[in-house]
Amino acid sequence: MKFLIIIPAHNEENNLPFTLDSLLRQSYRDFKTVVINDGSTDNTPEVIRKYTDMDPRFASVHLEKSAHQPGSKVVSAFKNGLQTRNIDDFEVICKFDADIILPENYLETVQNAFRNNPEYGLVGGLLYVEKNGDWVYEGNSNKHHVRGPVKAYRKESFLQMKGIRETLGWDNIDAVLLENLGWKEVVLPELHVRLIKIKGADYTIRPAEYYGRYFYFLGLNRWLSYIAAAKEAFKAKSVSFFFSMVKSYESCRTQKLELKISVEEQKVINHHRWNLLKKKWLRI
Repeated sequence: MKFLIIIPAHNEENNLPFTLDSLLRQSYRDFKTVVINDGSTDNTPEVIRKYTDMDPRFASVHLEKSAHQPGSKVVSAFKNGLQTRNIDDFEVICKFDADIILPENYLETVQNAFRNNPEYGLVGGLLYVEKNGDWVYEGNSNKHHVRGPVKAYRKESFLQMKGIRETLGWDNIDAVLLENLGWKEVVLPELHVRLIKIKGADYTIRPAEYYGRYFYFLGLNRWLSYIAAAKEAFKAKSVSFFFSMVKSYESCRTQKLELKISVEEQKVINHHRWNLLKKKWLRI
């Protein structure tokens, strides 16, 4: 199986070499990597050039500088990279971040998982961050969800769900849509991926505003959005946090901001969320 690996990179001169070096060390070598210089103002282009000059499996795309926002910007860069290749030449489509270190058997293990399990549509490892000199599990999501920095899609599943969406919440939308189409999302816990930079460090958007917009662009209805906001406020032990999230969500509704998912897909996502709610909180 041939891998197409697309890596959006914005001001990653210090991190990108670790990612690309880890690809060079892979035991499985049948891959093509396209690194997207997403409007970087540092030496990221020079870093990319070093690898494209060194190995024909590395290629680059350079984009002009634009507003750097969570979700939509990184997917836009990903799509720019995807358009430079003939997808028919590949069996696995990967969206990797520019600040991860893959174990040497990463691609080989993912390839074996896809080959041996035709129902697998999305596969990835677990993210680990450095804490007090040790690498520990990130813990930002459940261990059954493939996180945004390490997405590997079977090409057929990727095409069936019509690709990833250029929106906040894309890395949860994909999992729900794939499940609805009959594909399985699978985390391979033996694959420990080191995450160099903590996610969200580059974004200036306030947490409450972020959550409100996230619930909206995920396609959640008002009732489920308020429940989700209440859960986050409870964790933060802040009533004002709840009202700030609701205000952000309602602002998006008032402006009728464009959603990147269809009405039918919204129904699928809301049904999925409702089922999770019943299972976790109502024990139904």
